[in-house]
Amino acid sequence: MGTLCTHTFYILSTKQNLYALGGVTIKKYSREMPAKRKDDSILNEGIRAREVMVITDSGEKLGVINTRTALSQAYDKNLDLVLVAPGAKPPVAKFMDYNKYKYEQQRKQREARKNQKIVSLKEIRLSPKIDIGDFNTKLKNGRKFLDNGDKLKISIRFRGREMAYTNKGREIMLKYAEQCADIATIESMPKKDGRNMFMSLTPIKDKK
Repeated sequence: MGTLCTHTFYILSTKQNLYALGGVTIKKYSREMPAKRKDDSILNEGIRAREVMVITDSGEKLGVINTRTALSQAYDKNLDLVLVAPGAKPPVAKFMDYNKYKYEQQRKQREARKNQKIVSLKEIRLSPKIDIGDFNTKLKNGRKFLDNGDKLKISIRFRGREMAYTNKGREIMLKYAEQCADIATIESMPKKDGRNMFMSLTPIKDKK
């Protein structure tokens, strides 16, 4: 009568996520996340190179290491192995908490957008026969735009016989720029284009 042979397999669950199969202890990786993220970052099991140049989370260079070994070391620290220079030879990978890294990147981007000044182009229309009252009103409005950080386009349209007053129009524009010299500089000098003349002013960024 034949002998019935049995094999006993033991499975152990520990804090280190180790399991034993047939007496051989194997590391079980616990950081479950996609190998390639939506931002095209390559990390952990998604790294195909056999060897990588490893940089620790503290910035220390460990040299060229087998990728599986580097991945195991990263998991030992409860960190991810992320390719930071995939085109290098060998590729460069770094230990980091990827989720924390992405959170910090997104926070910095939000702060940058919050502090970003949106510059718009405002227009003030003058005429070659503008009176002093109208000129001062348009000057006041233009200075408000410049104080707000907006660029300013000054335009004059010469109608009919007003084409004979293009020099006068240029003088009016330069006078306008002179009245704004404490908060703005001339970005483009008065230039005639058909029946129109244009000049642009840009605010002084570090005005006191």
